[in-house]
Amino acid sequence: MSAAEAAAIQVIAMHGWCGEASHWQPWCHQFAAHRWHWQSGERGYGSAAAQIPDWLERGGRRVVIGHSLGPHLLPQELLAQAEAVVLLAGFGRFVPPGPPGERLSQALATMADQLDDCEAARAMLRRFLRKAAAPDPIELSPPGPAEGPLGPEQRQRLRDDLQLLHDTAGLPAGFPLAGPVLVVEAAEDRIVAPEARELLRQELSGAAWLTIPGAGHSLLSAPVLPLVLEWLQRTLAP
Repeated sequence: MSAAEAAAIQVIAMHGWCGEASHWQPWCHQFAAHRWHWQSGERGYGSAAAQIPDWLERGGRRVVIGHSLGPHLLPQELLAQAEAVVLLAGFGRFVPPGPPGERLSQALATMADQLDDCEAARAMLRRFLRKAAAPDPIELSPPGPAEGPLGPEQRQRLRDDLQLLHDTAGLPAGFPLAGPVLVVEAAEDRIVAPEARELLRQELSGAAWLTIPGAGHSLLSAPVLPLVLEWLQRTLAP
């Protein structure tokens, strides 16, 4: 793809639960090197204010990249205008039916209760991030909300989005099924249940699928960025 063609592509990226826009910094730098326009959504779990970007009127072809809960945090109208989507350790329905879902539902309720107290919340978020990082060491995770202020506003937003996580019933409203989709699956994901990943396969039977061996939910050490860049260049090439 030529520099002129690459400049006609814009990306909106959205982090997942307990994430921050700053976590996309390596991606932002690499996409800028390709002369692609990058914007990161921010949910406001930490010290940064909540902000959802919008498409540039003349920004070219539109791509959403979302990690985990990220696509569910985007407005329906914004998502519907995307021409391609990349899901990183994503899902449609997070809580699967049956006993696995019942256990997960209880775990989410316990996490929500721990958000009542700042220090209990901080300890809970660190446990979650450790599990999300595994089998990678937690030290590879960038600083995030667990190190932030965790005031009442931040904890309420985390609580609201835990409920959203629980209530997901499938792909988010506005998901552009007509366009190309790449799903990057973490083979060692300890956050998204295998049953939820299988449900996503059924919903997106026509998607391109990359399973990264040895990768955990946070995809910390996996070579995901060059794989996504290559797919986008190949898929969006005229």
